[in-house]
Amino acid sequence: MTDAREAIAVDVNPGPVPLLEPREGIPPVVTDAGALAETVAAFASGDGPVAVDAERASGYRYGQRAYLIQLRRAGAGTALIDPIACPDLTALGTALADAEWVVHAATQDLPCLAEVGMRPARLFDTELAGRIAGFPRVGLGPMTENVLGYSLAKEHSAVDWSTRPLPEPWLRYAALDVEVLVELRDALEQELDSQGKLDWALEEFAAIAAAPPPAPRVDPWRRTSGLHKVRRRRQLAAVRELWQLRDRVARERDVSPGRVLSDAAIVAAALAMPATAQALQAVQGFGPRVHRRQLEQWLAAVERARAVPEAELPPATAPHDGPPPPRAWADKDPVAAARLSGARAAVSALAEEHGLPAENLITPDLVRRVSWEPPAEADAEAVAAALRGRGARRWQVELVAPALAAAFAAAGKDA
Repeated sequence: MTDAREAIAVDVNPGPVPLLEPREGIPPVVTDAGALAETVAAFASGDGPVAVDAERASGYRYGQRAYLIQLRRAGAGTALIDPIACPDLTALGTALADAEWVVHAATQDLPCLAEVGMRPARLFDTELAGRIAGFPRVGLGPMTENVLGYSLAKEHSAVDWSTRPLPEPWLRYAALDVEVLVELRDALEQELDSQGKLDWALEEFAAIAAAPPPAPRVDPWRRTSGLHKVRRRRQLAAVRELWQLRDRVARERDVSPGRVLSDAAIVAAALAMPATAQALQAVQGFGPRVHRRQLEQWLAAVERARAVPEAELPPATAPHDGPPPPRAWADKDPVAAARLSGARAAVSALAEEHGLPAENLITPDLVRRVSWEPPAEADAEAVAAALRGRGARRWQVELVAPALAAAFAAAGKDA
């Protein structure tokens, strides 16, 4: 088989070159202790960065655990590891402790990798690098094509990776996902360096690697899609009861919660507050196909919501420790609203000037918090201290603090 790079060299106008087969073929999936020990030894003796990817079964299984882990490193080749058969990969994580990990969209994969004992000390996130470099499309496929000139087929990205045995076309797809990831990293490093943004990216990567595990979400049921339609606290209690029951059933069955009951059905039942199984069956999402016993289970959740004492009903809005929603600022604090408006405009202009998304220049939440409670002396130095105190990186502070200080000063003069 002709190497893709040779094809690029001889074709005057080749267009993207399809990556169809891994260079060394599809490796066997690691499923036992012996094969895992060989893999650990091979990757420990490899050279340079290690490409890392993970496949989950989102939409099929409960949670976000990894069902396949792919690695590639110079001197070691490619490895495909079944983390269900080999659930403890601490030895592999230790073997790679000194290596830089190359991951695409690291915040998506790092939690499931940590579950099996793999945590990077250093990383290079090719998706985030693309954002900082100003690429309009930062998925792995578009980035590989735009930066390296190779096209990756992505038809298996949303399949059920908990399937066993995994079909060969899926394994080929998985191996190709790490085939040129280190090459993509090297090209992006050069691009960032040429734009004067490499230090920015390295700060971001270091922050991701050092970040603690995310804290459990408070009131996760409030993320139910369509919850904004539910106005009454009693109905919110029904959403909570139905969501918690669905979550328990999904965990027991090890299926995605959406396959147990849709968000739309939860909201519809909460709005209707049916009193009988027949009335519940008339609600969208609880039709004739729902077994009588299941109907009674969902109806019992609605009844529990109906029985909650008034004082224990969930509040109409989620508790939060930050400023109020921006739409309420004009009434609560017009000067703060003016600060926020000016700050947003300043951040947008600065992001456009430097060619990266505004949310990567500084998080919108951080802009809101500093605009709502600015330092007493809102000069650039004080704003910089406020940003640092809320977790902004050095490069962000240096760029954003003067712009925010100027916006705050202008808002104060107009007040």
